[in-house]
Amino acid sequence: MSPENVSQQKTKICPTCGTRLSENATRCLVCGTDLGAKPEPKAVKKAEKAVQASRMPEVTLSLPLVGALVILLLAIGAVVVYFTLKTTGQVIPPTEVPSPTFTPTVSPTPTETLIPTAIPTSTIQPPFPYTVKAGDTCGGIAFAFNVSVQSIIVLNNLSSQCTDLRVGQTLNIPFPTATPAPLPTNTPESATQTALACDRVVVTVQENDSLSSIAANYGVPMQAIKDYNGLPTDNVFIGQSLTIPLCARAATAGPTPTATIPPPYPAPNLLLPADGAAFNLANDVVTLQWASVGTLREGEAYQVIVEDVTGDQGARLTEYVTDTKLIIPTSFRPKDNTAHILRWWVVPVRQTGTDEQGKPVYTPSGAASEKWVFSWVGVAVQGTPSQ
Repeated sequence: MSPENVSQQKTKICPTCGTRLSENATRCLVCGTDLGAKPEPKAVKKAEKAVQASRMPEVTLSLPLVGALVILLLAIGAVVVYFTLKTTGQVIPPTEVPSPTFTPTVSPTPTETLIPTAIPTSTIQPPFPYTVKAGDTCGGIAFAFNVSVQSIIVLNNLSSQCTDLRVGQTLNIPFPTATPAPLPTNTPESATQTALACDRVVVTVQENDSLSSIAANYGVPMQAIKDYNGLPTDNVFIGQSLTIPLCARAATAGPTPTATIPPPYPAPNLLLPADGAAFNLANDVVTLQWASVGTLREGEAYQVIVEDVTGDQGARLTEYVTDTKLIIPTSFRPKDNTAHILRWWVVPVRQTGTDEQGKPVYTPSGAASEKWVFSWVGVAVQGTPSQ
């Protein structure tokens, strides 16, 4: 098609956007205006043109582009603020936030729960009925069923003297309560020892007997008999067994006993050496002997005294022995050639304490023996020089 033919083709212009369109076009391809509508009045067209002339240019932005622009502006603003504060010295360094440390939690070890052991309990049995017969008494019934008279009186609402029994009457008799025995021990308790050491006698109440007459007969206080047998009153019944504690008898009036002091021992009899015996150089050792006064107790002994009575020597030896002999030590032997006279005797003594040095202190516990003497020569006699 030549250019001339194109130019000669009939066209029309869109009244809205001014786009040139073919003559047969019914709608604008650019703005979508319907070209088949009736033409509006000129006045309206002029007004539209005036309005169209005053419209601002439209800018169309996509959403991602808008978000990118906002982020860019915020970043620029942050950089500007940072450098501004840095130049003025007001920048605060960021504070390090410590990271939390996780401490492992130790789970407690489950404790084993022990199942408690069931403790058996005694079952209380209900009372059983008993029909009163001729000649029955509360004491006889209690003795027959091994219960106390007081329990029968309380359980049946009887009088304190139990005088309202009738033949054919039905009584409730309690079962005797079993007393658990204590565990065996090697050493009994003090109360048990006292009870075992107490002499007892069992008596049966006879006709015309009373608690006071039984107590007077055995010399035991009435209260002791009541306490020992668990009697609530002074009443006793024919056929009832009573245990009489003879150890509760009142003490016989008399002088207050005093501690027994052992009698003083007799004077010991001296045996050897004989009174007046002589010892010479051949006798290095001298042994003193006497007869026993009996079995000595703890803390008792024999006091043996030996003294030199020759001239003014004044030598003295004191020894304490539990035997009936004493060997005079060689150190006590005379040191010169003169025959010395030595005297000795024996006294039973008993220790009564100790002195400041811790040595025992003795006092006589008997009579002193006789005083015997003997002579002793310690050094050979020198010969007389010849003229």
